[in-house]
Amino acid sequence: MMPMKKHLAIVGATGAVGQEILRILEQYQLPVDQITLLSSKRSAGTELTVRGERLTVQEATPDSFQGVDVALFSAGGTVSKLLVPEAVQRGAVAVDNTNAYRMDPHVPLVVPEVNGEAIKEHQGIIANPNCSTTQMVMALHPLRQAYGMRRIIVSTYQAVSGAGHSAMVELENETKGILEGEKVTPTILPSAALPVHYPIAFNVIPQIDRFEPNDYTLEEMKMVRETKKIFQDATLEVAATCVRVPVFRGHSESVYVELEQEVSKEDVISSLQAMAGVIVVDNPEKQQYPMPIDGVGKPEVYVGRIRRDLDHPNGWHLWIVSDNLWKGAAWNTVQIADQILKS
Repeated sequence: MMPMKKHLAIVGATGAVGQEILRILEQYQLPVDQITLLSSKRSAGTELTVRGERLTVQEATPDSFQGVDVALFSAGGTVSKLLVPEAVQRGAVAVDNTNAYRMDPHVPLVVPEVNGEAIKEHQGIIANPNCSTTQMVMALHPLRQAYGMRRIIVSTYQAVSGAGHSAMVELENETKGILEGEKVTPTILPSAALPVHYPIAFNVIPQIDRFEPNDYTLEEMKMVRETKKIFQDATLEVAATCVRVPVFRGHSESVYVELEQEVSKEDVISSLQAMAGVIVVDNPEKQQYPMPIDGVGKPEVYVGRIRRDLDHPNGWHLWIVSDNLWKGAAWNTVQIADQILKS
């Protein structure tokens, strides 16, 4: 019997994450025979090369998903809300990279190395976590498994690419303008949907997305809620402060965790080194530690600056870095798709 041909659709193929998915497909051969590129009407007609084949981007409509096995969505929450149900209705499994379905109790929220078994529980939709959540749980998962975990306090230093291609362009234009003595008029950050905007060049903005009634931003609450869901632990104490910094790609995080056991630094490092997809870079004597510039275009999560808290024997401080467009988005999405297609 001839094997059934597999059909993959990529929604948002011309966007920042979609472009990274296409780059990954050049390096990692997903078991698919046909790829359909989808986008908004505005970007339809664009030609892109995928695995040596020239493809024309089509406008995403409900009928676009007829005969599709897996559909990857990276075109924003509004598009996902509209088209994910249409894709599922036509028999596709949707892997959604937006916030639209992450906290739906019927939708698995998956980082394959952490809770890949949850993929089997899907009812047509699988959610990709927020980029900052993904890299954090990758590093904390082995410690939590080995020693238990009571509390997480994280401060993020997030690249502008997390706000989309337009934010990257704004950082570049603002930098040039300020250096040339021009007055800049920001329009994107902290969010294009908000009434007030601030420059990001030569600046940091302690707000990502809108503020919630509890004075935490939506980005911060995403990290809190998603971490508890992925770890399946509602009692885990999690607090986040999310900050946008003038870096193009690569999120960094300063994370404090309290374990349930007192362990040595050697134990912590050993657990991290045993985790697939995690690389430890921790040599203070030689000034070796992870930086976002080193992780661009790489699928791994890097951990360094590992040190015990000065006052709490079970407390540990970690510095976690990863390319937010790869493991934080595109690579995690491709990993999920790979498991679905091979199941």
